[in-house]
Amino acid sequence: MTVEAQDPQKTDTTASSLTQEERERIASMSYEEARDQLIQAVQALEAGGLNLDQSMRQWELGEALAKRAQTLLDQVRAKLDAAQAQQQTSADTAGTQSNLE
Repeated sequence: MTVEAQDPQKTDTTASSLTQEERERIASMSYEEARDQLIQAVQALEAGGLNLDQSMRQWELGEALAKRAQTLLDQVRAKLDAAQAQQQTSADTAGTQSNLE
């Protein structure tokens, strides 16, 4: 009998209690929606009183929501970086002979 090493990326989706519908809903959330739902999941965990399955579900939900929020923040950061680079390029060439032609 052999035991295969599990890929951490695969175990993230196969061991989860979140349904495909829940994953799709989270994937379409705005940053604010994901943040607010993440706060609720954390508060539920902090309040206690959950059994192990409920706690794990809240944890998985929180992880998915945090990942969504971080993805959206990363996208905004990339847009800001691109805009700053464009602005710098424009500033570097403003008023130069090559810009006047």
